[in-house]
Amino acid sequence: MDFKEIEKKWKEKWEEKKLFEPVVKGEKKFYITVAYPYPSGSMHIGHVRTYTVPDAIARFKRMQGFNVLFPMAWHVTGTPIIGAVNRLKKREKKQMHVLKNVFGVKESELKELETPMGYARYFIEKHYKSGMKSLGHSIDWSREFTTNDEHYKRFIEWQHGILFEKGLEKKGFHPVKWCLNDKNPVTTHDLLEGENADIQEFTLLKFKFEDKFLVAATLRPETVFGQTNVWVNPETEYIVADLGKEKWIISRECAEKLSHQGKEIKVTETVKGKELVGKSCVAPEIEKEIIILPSEFPDPDIGTGIVTSVPSDAPYDWIALKTIQEDEKLLETFGLDTETVKSIKPVPIIKTEELGDMAAEKICKEMGISSIKDKEKLEEATRIVYKKGFHKGVMNENCGKYAGMKVEKAKELIKNELVKQGKADVMYEFSEPVVCRCGGKVIVALHESWFIDYSNKEWKELAKKCLREMKNIPEATKNDFFHTIDWLNEWPCVRNYGLGTPLPQDKRFIIEPLSDSTIYMAFYTISHKIKNYSASQLKKEFFDYVMLGKGKENRVSNATGIPEKELKELRKEFLYWYPLDWRCSALELIQNHLTFMIFHHVAVFPEQHWPRGIAAWGMGLLEGGKMSSSKGNVVLASQAVSEFGADTARLFLLSSVEPWQDFDWKAKEVKNYQHRLESWFKKVLRLSSAGKKMQERRIDKWLLSEAQEIIKNTTEALEKLETRKAALECFFRMDEIIKWYEKRAETINKEVMDYVLETWIRLLTPFVPFICEELWEKTGHKGFVSLSSWPEFQKKFFDKNLGKAEELIKRTQEDTKEIVKLVGKKPKNIKIYTAPLWKYEIYADVLKNVKSNKEIIPLVMKSEHGKKYKEHALKFAQRLAKEFEGNEILSEEEEFEALKDAEKFFEKTFSCEVEVLHGTGQESEKARNAEPGKPGIEIIA
Repeated sequence: MDFKEIEKKWKEKWEEKKLFEPVVKGEKKFYITVAYPYPSGSMHIGHVRTYTVPDAIARFKRMQGFNVLFPMAWHVTGTPIIGAVNRLKKREKKQMHVLKNVFGVKESELKELETPMGYARYFIEKHYKSGMKSLGHSIDWSREFTTNDEHYKRFIEWQHGILFEKGLEKKGFHPVKWCLNDKNPVTTHDLLEGENADIQEFTLLKFKFEDKFLVAATLRPETVFGQTNVWVNPETEYIVADLGKEKWIISRECAEKLSHQGKEIKVTETVKGKELVGKSCVAPEIEKEIIILPSEFPDPDIGTGIVTSVPSDAPYDWIALKTIQEDEKLLETFGLDTETVKSIKPVPIIKTEELGDMAAEKICKEMGISSIKDKEKLEEATRIVYKKGFHKGVMNENCGKYAGMKVEKAKELIKNELVKQGKADVMYEFSEPVVCRCGGKVIVALHESWFIDYSNKEWKELAKKCLREMKNIPEATKNDFFHTIDWLNEWPCVRNYGLGTPLPQDKRFIIEPLSDSTIYMAFYTISHKIKNYSASQLKKEFFDYVMLGKGKENRVSNATGIPEKELKELRKEFLYWYPLDWRCSALELIQNHLTFMIFHHVAVFPEQHWPRGIAAWGMGLLEGGKMSSSKGNVVLASQAVSEFGADTARLFLLSSVEPWQDFDWKAKEVKNYQHRLESWFKKVLRLSSAGKKMQERRIDKWLLSEAQEIIKNTTEALEKLETRKAALECFFRMDEIIKWYEKRAETINKEVMDYVLETWIRLLTPFVPFICEELWEKTGHKGFVSLSSWPEFQKKFFDKNLGKAEELIKRTQEDTKEIVKLVGKKPKNIKIYTAPLWKYEIYADVLKNVKSNKEIIPLVMKSEHGKKYKEHALKFAQRLAKEFEGNEILSEEEEFEALKDAEKFFEKTFSCEVEVLHGTGQESEKARNAEPGKPGIEIIA
């Protein structure tokens, strides 16, 4: 099988016929979208799974008779592409390595990547679009656009104009993620590292030190009552920052951050950490003089680089204090008074039931932490102590007027009072290091900016209403969406520059990537038709009419210059496709993009046009490890298709795990899939020309029945987007039943086999469309299998007892093999007995009357059969009591007929005479011991 030639052939045929460009017709429509890609690099195998799952569903629904829309576009908004271009122009070593060695960009092609849209277009055309086509994605390419297109910008202006008019988009000073390199606010979408970082509020405690303040940052202002000392890093060079009325000693990194948070700072001098060691300062709130001690854990890039020590409730502080108190050499090195340092005792301030009032000491001992170098354990210990202390802790008698108060209430009160008294200030800091895609460091900055007000209560309620009525896959994500709706607050929606749409009410700013990608699914419905108009014609009146039905056609026509007839057609197009049936994206985007989509739809559109379903996918691994383009640990889409074939890649990704689970691309396993597909291709061709016309036999009826169950199970699975479950049925299980059929049937029934093969090809078309098109043609069918009808379950062919009977035959064959193996001799004759009739009657009685397995033995032994067969009945009853599951079974006559039908099969298998007999009345011990579903087998060697 030459898969490359097959793929080329059918890709060209699909494109020639424009097979996947739907027009408005019929009542059954199905509209599915997936997050459009950001083409800042190449399409890799993770992307392949993302876009192949919705394609499989689109193909399935198309074959079900739905008019299917599956469009694609390109997200280029923001600065990542600009940053990539700048790094390219500078010929940065890392960037050049990734472009040339990982993405395969040729030296001669680099010039065309030196503008942002040139860069984007290169990866769109040569990687993503070509990759999607090579994978057989049934996309309507006539609706393609980029988020930097002028037509799209008019749409986004209209959308944000509505948000502004409704008071959902506001201006103000708020903490934002700020790239120091780009001098631009950024969002999660723009980050290389720290995507999950939270913005935390630190309380800056001011310790009186000579004519200055030593400033320490803490996340736990309520612990001021337990301060025993201050930690500085002796290796850090701190600076003296003149803030006008006060002078602060802080790290240089902290000074830079504060300068972006509304503080005017002038650096007047520097002071080394080791010069501060041994001196004293006055702790705020407790107004007590405490010593400054050295430790390696204060990080100049976290907070102020200075830490107040609360050893009762901070594991780092407890370990650091214990370490220095026990290290005579260290005390001597810094000229510290041994007695003074050793006299420092933790002050208990917070009590919890689990950790007592010395939480840090207890947790460190429990976790076996003995050194400040045990950072992972210390971080975990800190997380546990802080969480339990905040949610379950109570302030004790050492906390003045706050004694007896719950920590979660006291924390904010203490912070506010300290700030009000001038003993503290606040700063914002990330929970972990954050790096922009441009390579620049990202800090928290206070800037005038525009925000989308997701904290609006009425808006939240509308979003929840939409979510309640929506289908979510997997179902568990519904709770994640509710949680996200609850915690979402004000979201910075602009940046100072970048690709994209200027904010309509303040054109100094560009709308950021996660805020211009929330309702573009609506834009797809008309994107192919509005290309005939200039962007200037797409005024507010245009979108109001087409998307919302507002305004009269004649007035809208006068305002836009678009003929009334064409306006009506565009409105019709939108109404036909909307609402969206399924939105697909990644699980990690529930916290932003996917929830934003819900918010924006309910803000802009009436309820009948709210999205109906959201499916969220898992992530991808490569040979058990994390994929990384920058480290070269990635398989490109083009590589996967070239090496294994598009259909192999598709089948592996669709069947190895369910879409919401993380998949692991393992070359050896993918190769096995390739071999199976090649074998399948040959098998279908072989079987299509095999057999002869004949009367239907029992085994033919079984094959037809099994095919019905596979049709039913595959269809139900795909309706739930369970691609793995569907593939296990229509590929693997179908393969197994045909193998069994070939073993059981001496001759293939051509009419039955032709039906099953046709069904098989159609069922597998959503998974392996190229091979299925080729087989469809080679087996004599006209047209495209992609447009053929989906197999329907035919009740007339389904008989569950045929399935049970064939399972009985399989089990009997296997059991006989085991017995022959134990006998160790070639059998001359084999007798197979059904169970005595009375056992079937007992089973039927149990099935009808028993509610609990405990009732089985008494019921059986009181029955006529129990009295008659005594110990035999008891033995059977005891077995039933252990194994009975309430399932219906074949009757004795049905078992006999099935086994009798398989006599020749058994004889062929064991190369001897085989006789199937009724067990009732037989003298053989094997007959007496036989049970329903477990025939007696007698070997005569």
